[in-house]
Amino acid sequence: MRGLRGAALGTGLLLLALSAHAASSGAGDAVAWWVWPIGLFVACFLMGIVAVPAGIGGGTLFVPIVGSFFPFHLDFVRGAGLLVALASALSAGPTLMRGGLGSLRLALPLAVLASASSIAGAMIGLAMPANLVQMLLGGVVLGIVVLMFVSKKSEFPVVAQPDALAQSLALHGVFMDRASGQAVHWQVHRTVPGLITFLAIGVLAGMFGIGAGWANVPALNLLMGAPLKVAAGTSSVVLSLVDSSAAWVYINKGAVLPMVAVPSVVGMMLGARIGARLLNVLKGSVIRRMVIGVLFFAGMRALLKGTGLWP
Repeated sequence: MRGLRGAALGTGLLLLALSAHAASSGAGDAVAWWVWPIGLFVACFLMGIVAVPAGIGGGTLFVPIVGSFFPFHLDFVRGAGLLVALASALSAGPTLMRGGLGSLRLALPLAVLASASSIAGAMIGLAMPANLVQMLLGGVVLGIVVLMFVSKKSEFPVVAQPDALAQSLALHGVFMDRASGQAVHWQVHRTVPGLITFLAIGVLAGMFGIGAGWANVPALNLLMGAPLKVAAGTSSVVLSLVDSSAAWVYINKGAVLPMVAVPSVVGMMLGARIGARLLNVLKGSVIRRMVIGVLFFAGMRALLKGTGLWP
């Protein structure tokens, strides 16, 4: 736990230091170009450690933080954000699937709808002004924070009876909770509202370039009734499918800059491998607090950046 707190604090301090250094540099004393790729690698490594256990995907932290503290246009940040979220999901996926925390059967029907709608969202997002995207991004993420905060008992939701669609698709399973040492049987309900929700999530994922892990976890956990650890693990599986669709739109539009994307993806993949192992041993309540903390910081920073109150 202390290690995770230190990682999150280290990320914030690193980005604040880079921002302050850039702000204090004059026109003739610009920051050397190699500082930013190194900063991206270190920051994304720390983000990956936190993002995977939280189930929110690396892009959720990457876009608001890098878009606010690094000197890159938001279109390039969003394009790299989708690749970052995709990289963290693919890196963590095998570990989550082996541990029973990621359900492919649950993820597939949701990801198919979200993948299709994410293409439309990416086209909409690239046509919008950067400051408007920042404000909308901050508002949406803070709304998710409020939703997670008011839902006190979401670690193991009670699903008395799965609906007919969930039964026909066999959306149920069992996983070993290593924190308690018990086998947890789970099932879901409200499958149709869940499918509709993920259709909207796909639009927002492509629009903001953040991979939509921030919305996957509340939708799976609070709406459909999946245990929090299963929701976090399945979210990474969904991300690996959704992000690959939206990323092609940004690549086709030339909104992927290698200097931003490459160090970010490498750092995120290395951090995500550590984060996936932590998901097996952390308590659900710790993951919930982690989700709330990282999303509040990211959402507030994006909102203030878009409004010009915290340039």
